[in-house]
Amino acid sequence: MGALLSVAGLLDRIARTIGKTVGWIMIPLILVIIFDVITRKLDFTRLLFAGYTATSGVSVSTILQDLQWHFHAVLLMMTFGFGYLANAHVRVDVFRELLPRRPQAWIEVFGLIFFGFPFVLLMIWYSFQMTELSFHQGEGSESMTGIGQRWFIKSFLLWGFIVTMMAILATLFRLIAYLFGDQDAQEEALEGLEIFAEENEELAAARRAAEEALKQGGN
Repeated sequence: MGALLSVAGLLDRIARTIGKTVGWIMIPLILVIIFDVITRKLDFTRLLFAGYTATSGVSVSTILQDLQWHFHAVLLMMTFGFGYLANAHVRVDVFRELLPRRPQAWIEVFGLIFFGFPFVLLMIWYSFQMTELSFHQGEGSESMTGIGQRWFIKSFLLWGFIVTMMAILATLFRLIAYLFGDQDAQEEALEGLEIFAEENEELAAARRAAEEALKQGGN
């Protein structure tokens, strides 16, 4: 279990580091949006950029709009893994929250093995094919004056799903250690798992009652 937890820790660190680093793209994204909106509303900058487009064939406004969704794409795809590790995504399994931790862990393992892992693996393959096709076709912006080399931004679909796969494997390895390891392995696994929701007093009382009912039923 020690080796499994070590691999999980490494994958966790990689996914979190990438997610936290890419998160800084939010700042240039905001600045680009502000600059684009302001310059399109001011007459002198709008006329200046229009004249530049007429003489050079390059549209500053179109490039800025392309750049905005490029930043959005990188920000979204490269933080999926970090979001899952931090349990920041939306969960709708309200009944799961009332269960003890071990049944919660088993549900998560089932979901990762039969849904999460196959889906992300499939998306990695299709993202690679899409990026490769875009590269060979020399795909560019839909606008003649936009940003070219669209394969580059599409490649972040591939890298984003790879990072997400790292997060899935890290969580799965820790869940295995928690379910089948000794006391030390379970404690170490729990330290890295954030999939168990923080308990308020009411939820904690309900959980204790459920666990007590399970124990009485077993007796």
